[in-house]
Amino acid sequence: MPTSIFLAKLIGPIVLVAAVALFLNATAYKTMAQEFLNSPPLIYLSGILAMTAGVAIVLYHNVWTADWRVIITLFGWAGAIGGAARILLPAQVKTIGEKMIRLPMGLTIGGAGWVLFGAVLCFYGYFR
Repeated sequence: MPTSIFLAKLIGPIVLVAAVALFLNATAYKTMAQEFLNSPPLIYLSGILAMTAGVAIVLYHNVWTADWRVIITLFGWAGAIGGAARILLPAQVKTIGEKMIRLPMGLTIGGAGWVLFGAVLCFYGYFR
């Protein structure tokens, strides 16, 4: 449990701030996303970082319980798999990313999901 709380305290605020920033600066973030997708080195580097963080989380927190802690494990696996995809399939990542950017409500729905995720982790990390 202490590892779960530590990771919730670490990941929660970062995700929450990034999600709120997405709402406050939607146009800038859309532009950044487009520029990111046009840079294979950035796609590769983000893959290395995401996979490293994801594997680290999974190594220290591969907890499959029917409570809030499983979302940290799922976050770790998503990072590991998503990072590997960016390293192995950068062209496909670009294609999928471009389609996601074109969705009219994509940023809003994605941002809302990240706000919820960050808020849940902050709640369990700091207030529970």
